[in-house]
Formats: sequence, C-alpha cells, structure tokens
Amino acid sequence: MKFFPLLFANIAHRHRMRTALTILSIIVAFVLFAYMTTIRKSFDMGVTSAGDKRLWIQHRTSANILLPVSYQKQIMEIPGVDRAAHATWFGGVYQNPKNFFPQLAVNPPEYLPMFSEFLLPKEQYDSWTRTRTGAIAGRHIAEKYGWKIGDKIPILTTLWPGKNGDQVWTFDLVGIYDGRYRESDRTQFLFRYDYFDENRVTGNGTANWFLATVHDPKGAEAVARAIDEHFANSSYETRTQTDSTLRKNFASQVGDFGAITTAILSAVFFTILLVAGNTMAQSVRERVSELAVMKAVGFTDGQVLAFILSESFLIAIVGGAIGLTAGWLSVAAGDPTGVLPYFFFPNDQFVKGIFIALLLGALAGLLPALQGMRLNTVDALRRE
Repeated sequence: MKFFPLLFANIAHRHRMRTALTILSIIVAFVLFAYMTTIRKSFDMGVTSAGDKRLWIQHRTSANILLPVSYQKQIMEIPGVDRAAHATWFGGVYQNPKNFFPQLAVNPPEYLPMFSEFLLPKEQYDSWTRTRTGAIAGRHIAEKYGWKIGDKIPILTTLWPGKNGDQVWTFDLVGIYDGRYRESDRTQFLFRYDYFDENRVTGNGTANWFLATVHDPKGAEAVARAIDEHFANSSYETRTQTDSTLRKNFASQVGDFGAITTAILSAVFFTILLVAGNTMAQSVRERVSELAVMKAVGFTDGQVLAFILSESFLIAIVGGAIGLTAGWLSVAAGDPTGVLPYFFFPNDQFVKGIFIALLLGALAGLLPALQGMRLNTVDALRRE
C-alpha cells in the first residue's frame, strides 16, 4: 500500500499522452464488447430461457404457405397436447418502412395463455375482447413510438389489402403488455384474428402457423412427430418444432453469430493486448536506471515484478471499468436498430468483462515485469 503513491505518480506524470491513448483504446474495446455481447444475447432470442413445452407448427416447406385454421381442432386431438392456437403474419410498417415490428392476427383467449411471460392487466384484456378493432402492443414498441392506450394505430401492409381496397389498417390500442422476465419479447403488436379475417380480401380461414403446448416437456419431441405424422400425405403437410429448436434454427439462418462475435472480439482484444504490452515494454526500457536504483536501495526482484505488473493491472482495470460502464450505459439507452426483441447487457457478461480486463493487465505486463525483475543493477547503472 505504501508504494501506491509512487505507482500513481509514475502513471500520471510519465508520458501522459501514451498512457491516455492506451487507456482510451481499452475503453473502446470494452464498449464494443458490451454491444457485441448484448446483440448476441438478443439474437439468441431467449433460446436459453425458452422451454420445450411450446411447439410451433408450420407448413412443411415454409411458414409463408398458409394452413387451414381447421387444423387447430385436429392438433388439439393429438395425445399430449394441452392447448393450441394460431397466428397470422401481417407484415406491415408504421408511418415509414424503417418502423417495422412483428404484427400478428390472433385469437386472444387462445394465444395469450401460450405466453405466460406476457403480462397484460385484466381490464386491458377484457377491453381487447370487447373491441373488434382492438390491439395490444409490447411495452418496448409502445414507448419507442410514444403510444398510449386509446390511440389509433395505422399500419400499412402490402400483404393483406382490406376489402375497401385500402392497404392501411387502423387499430385501436387497448392494452400494453409487459414481460415477466428480462428476456421477454416486448416488441409484438397483436390484434384480433376475427376482425382481420373478416376484412381481408384473400386467404380467409387460414393462418401462417400454429402453436401448441404439451403436458410433459419430456415428451414434446414425440408429440411433435405425432402432429407431423397426422398431417402427412395431406394437402398441407406440417413441420413441428419445439420453441427452443425453432429459435436456434432462426439464429443459425442469419449466421453463427456466436462464432462471429467471438472472432471479432478476439481480434480486438489481441490488438489491444499488443498495444498495452508495447506501452509497458517502452515504460520499462525508459526506466532502466530508475529500476536499478530501486533495487540498489532495497527493492527485491519480487517487489519490482509486482510494481510493474501493478502498473499494467491499473491501466487495464481503469480502461476496462470505464469501458464496461460506458457500454452498459449506452446499451441501457436502448436498441439503436429498434428491431431486436430485447436489448440489455447481461450481468454475467459484465463479470466476464472484468475478468478479461484483469487477464489483459496480466498478459500485457508479464514480459516487461520479468525483464525488470531480471535487471542487473550494476550493469544497468553502468549503462547510464
């Protein structure tokens, strides 16, 4: 502890610009770390939290091919199925093409029980069931667009023109749902299927996919096979997957984001390691005489080693702490894209970032510290 003033003085007063730039590069690296891990978490779309109790049933070829809503009753008759519901993709935008979010036509009493993570006040749910043009929105998009209950929300769609020939559908916002968990999707816009089906020009009596819940999650795969076997050789064959499998497959369609993230961050931190290591090596070379004097007045090899390593640790920890904090604050400000289902910096990744900062400090300072420890006092003073 008594050597801390010497440690701080050396960092603060020797080559301030070089030290500041090194710390700045570490800050940038950890801000990038915060964003990349946050986006990776969002791309996982709750794979780790999604259970295998919920099944998704779509056309065998593509979810874009519509299925008869009459399938719902047949799905309910499959042994092991607890509930079933259907949903239809609306594919619209709000005000301009950049304002895109999931919009689904559903039957409220059937769909909401499928998602226990959606929290909707009872009075808002009752209003939804009473209002034919009613819709509910996730808290995330409601706050993003400044919506409040009672607003009329116009949605432009190119997929489902109305019978009046207008491609703009206007819905009455009667509810805003929250999420039970931090990972819960708060970006959906849900409206009533009966109103939608009654007013669309084509595709009446069809839906894009069905959902089903099973009694026993351990038997979900068997139930999924039974559903597909039931509709095999029919006009509309199906493909059934568990919730977690569907989400994993979706993530893989946009690429192995986990591997991409790891590769980018590895390259960034390796570069920062070289920068920090070079900074420490230069610092040791410039202080050969000072280190020799320290040894001459009684500093041991171990104390010199610890002194140099402490400088490296301090630079890495200061840069890492500022970077992680700045990254956390930036992420907390919200998703800049506006399309991710959730956007937050996971606590476990914050802890991982601290560990990386410590590791960075150790690796950057190890070789310079060993050079300082092995420094011969007589030879060093003679060179001066």
